[in-house]
Amino acid sequence: MMNAETMTNRQLVNRASMATPTSAGRARPLPEDILRDASRRLGIISLIGAALWVVAPLLGRIASRMTGGADPQTSTTDLIAAASVMFSLALFVYSRRSTCNPRLMLDLGLVYMVLTGMAIGLFFHWTDALSKSMTPTISWIGAVVLMFAAIVPSTPMKTFIAGLIAASMNPLGMLIARARGVWEFDSLSSVLAMHYPDYLLVGVAVVISHVLTKLGGQVAKAREMGSYHLGELLGRGGMGEVYRATHRMLARPAAIKLIRPDMIRAQGEGPEVAVQRFRREAEAAANLRSPHTIELYDFGVTDDQTLYFVMELLDGLDLETLVKRHGPLSPSRTIYIVRQICESLAEAHARGLVHRDIKPANIHVGRLGLQHDFVKVLDFGLVKSLMPGDRQHALATAGGLTPGTPAYMSPEMATGSPVDSRADIYAVGCVTYFLLTGALVFEAANVMQMIAMLLRDEPAPPSSRAAAAIPPALDRLVLSCLAKKPEDRPRSAAEVAQALAQIDVPPWGEEQAAQWWAQHSDDEPPEVVEEAPESMIVTAVKTTTA
Repeated sequence: MMNAETMTNRQLVNRASMATPTSAGRARPLPEDILRDASRRLGIISLIGAALWVVAPLLGRIASRMTGGADPQTSTTDLIAAASVMFSLALFVYSRRSTCNPRLMLDLGLVYMVLTGMAIGLFFHWTDALSKSMTPTISWIGAVVLMFAAIVPSTPMKTFIAGLIAASMNPLGMLIARARGVWEFDSLSSVLAMHYPDYLLVGVAVVISHVLTKLGGQVAKAREMGSYHLGELLGRGGMGEVYRATHRMLARPAAIKLIRPDMIRAQGEGPEVAVQRFRREAEAAANLRSPHTIELYDFGVTDDQTLYFVMELLDGLDLETLVKRHGPLSPSRTIYIVRQICESLAEAHARGLVHRDIKPANIHVGRLGLQHDFVKVLDFGLVKSLMPGDRQHALATAGGLTPGTPAYMSPEMATGSPVDSRADIYAVGCVTYFLLTGALVFEAANVMQMIAMLLRDEPAPPSSRAAAAIPPALDRLVLSCLAKKPEDRPRSAAEVAQALAQIDVPPWGEEQAAQWWAQHSDDEPPEVVEEAPESMIVTAVKTTTA
């Protein structure tokens, strides 16, 4: 990790100068998340295809009887439809498996397209009851080829070969029909002439494939941040996106937080102000050395003014998710976790920094090496310097931004009064309250009501809302952290940690934490966060267990 001086003097990087070019003539591979999205779409298309192979023949029979025509279906065409249904369903089931390989899935999609073309060619030319017109026309196979080119990203060459084979299934079906004696035509050239529109659509499909591949390569290039290459999307919030990333030389996993220029403009900030605030956030995080503070690897701005910084990739989940999934924590475990939070804040406060957005969603707990229930405090995006002469704190609220999250905001923050480290102490009290009870200190229908209750009402003791017994000393400590006046709260995070250590509770340490994580190691990971809580920027974590 670079030191503070390096951070301060660092020139913002330019993505074009940092990116490592791909080998000449070799296209960039499509990003994994784009491939996964495409494979999911293919699964949906295969399910729709299965339904159509049931409905279309049935409607064909109904229409034929209504018009007095002969039944166009036979036992063989029914068998073709049934086989198509089975293959479509098999592809859909595979697309929903957790072990589904997106690249293999897309290759199977091309095979599926060819087999669908074969089924259509045989189905429509098997009997002599169907039209024997030799007029050139676009068939269903041409439409399928065109649709797959737009939905299933593939290389132009693969698209051309698969499309050519699929488009040839109509002539093949006609040749089989002639061999069976149900269709007469002069020559193969007349058959090809009849279906030349399908072959033209293959050419269009190749163009579409080329455009999609080029766009995918541009996305992959745009996702190269300095020495890191972006992978899958981990989270998305009001101003930022978080991606899994890998260092191109060290192969070290990391998480990259991006702040797009349009998100900055939406908040009323000019680029220069935003970059200054971004630099200050990065430098503040880089100066902190507590093992319980998220580690920053790198930061910069790309040539399109996208701000980014690279952080460690964590294994676990945030406290909000932990409580929502497993309910309130025991007093012992709560104390074990909150003491680590206080250790991170104690260092920040000693350096004259206030976090201003402490809340369960910004506190990560998980496994680090052989340690369990290891806490990391995230997102110093609202950090405020209290050092004499430092006026940069005004950047944190530039453009009308409201610092903090209402449910965990201190009264002085809510009224716009000056804040110091005791604002974080109040938030620690709110977090402790949430861990013990699974509820917010004040429950309200909207933000304005919550702020009114925050300024007017006294909180109920956690013991009155918790299912488990809470030691009176812990009850009193939480309420003291939630005092309306800053001077009535504990003076420092270190003081809170010391008071927590003196509370008599059953033991909770590495042994108990390891057992808990071992019991919950098979929990399903959560979905990607589409909307973050009210924090200004989502901070990246890798969530592998509950």
